[in-house]
Amino acid sequence: MHSTRVKIVGEEYTIRSTVPPEQTEAVAAHVDAAIRKVLESPTITDPGKAAILAAMAITDELFREREAQRAVAEKMKTLSGELRRWLPPGKRGESLE
Repeated sequence: MHSTRVKIVGEEYTIRSTVPPEQTEAVAAHVDAAIRKVLESPTITDPGKAAILAAMAITDELFREREAQRAVAEKMKTLSGELRRWLPPGKRGESLE
């Protein structure tokens, strides 16, 4: 277990985690940047509201990346099937019936 001190929007936090401290620091930096970006808007001054909006933006990033990953995996599956047709029957990884 690692204990890592990070700063998010001026507040210091000690995060206990099993991931390497560098990863915790990178995650904290990403969260900090997302909250600060939301706080750039003159209509958002409440840090709590900014944190919620930043969490929504980060979650949107996650969902978009998952969809992109799914699309890449589907494309790889399609390409794999196309390539398999070019292989000799014994190398295709399928049974000969």
